[in-house]
Amino acid sequence: MTEGVTIGQAAAFAGLSVKAIRHYHKHGLIDEPHRDVSGYRRYGSADLLRLVQIRTLAAAGVALAEVKAILDTDPETFAAALEDAGQRLTERIDDLIARRDMLHRLATGDRALLPDGVLARLDKAAAEFGLSPEDVTVAREGLVLIRALVPEGFDDYVARVEGALDDPHYVSLVKRMWQAAEWPADDPRVDELATDMAGYFLAHPALLPVPPGLRARPDAALRYSLLSRHGQEEKPGWRRLTALVEARMRAAGVDLA
Repeated sequence: MTEGVTIGQAAAFAGLSVKAIRHYHKHGLIDEPHRDVSGYRRYGSADLLRLVQIRTLAAAGVALAEVKAILDTDPETFAAALEDAGQRLTERIDDLIARRDMLHRLATGDRALLPDGVLARLDKAAAEFGLSPEDVTVAREGLVLIRALVPEGFDDYVARVEGALDDPHYVSLVKRMWQAAEWPADDPRVDELATDMAGYFLAHPALLPVPPGLRARPDAALRYSLLSRHGQEEKPGWRRLTALVEARMRAAGVDLA
């Protein structure tokens, strides 16, 4: 009987494909076996053992580029290399779990784009102001935009607004502002509210709807416009209210952005 087995038999015994074995040869993971008189490779027991070792390490997540060095080293280094490979696998697993959890959260909409603590405070404020689901969505989207466009000022902005909710005057203005979303642009209440809001912000400049750090950016005007105009497409009352408040603030010497 001819000594050794063919590449096809070796592949079957080692649980590999012939293509995989040839790939291992190409990258030097296993030496070329001897050939019989007909020129066919013949794999012995040592070759089969090597193929099984390579397959097992690759299946465990070890990069093929590292397999040869691991198999050809001393037992102590071998163990250390496996420990390192295991740590990297653990990190990949943690990353995949985090991505899976994010996908699960995204199933509930853009709530996944904000921290849980911010969502809880938003839900509480929505209940207090009696906001509709559409209003809550607009408010949440606005926070997502702030976090994306001025990330360094997001936490401070949220904290400032949350602190202002203890002020009945501020709460009253916010409630009227949300009501203005349904007002026509020429409603006289828009002018009255704009005057009240501008006066309040002039007296409490820290509560201006401008995230900290925005003014320092070279494209501050563009970012401010994206933030301040969000949700106004179908709400003419809001568009006019924003324009009036900004005009009054600038007339008083306040540089919004």
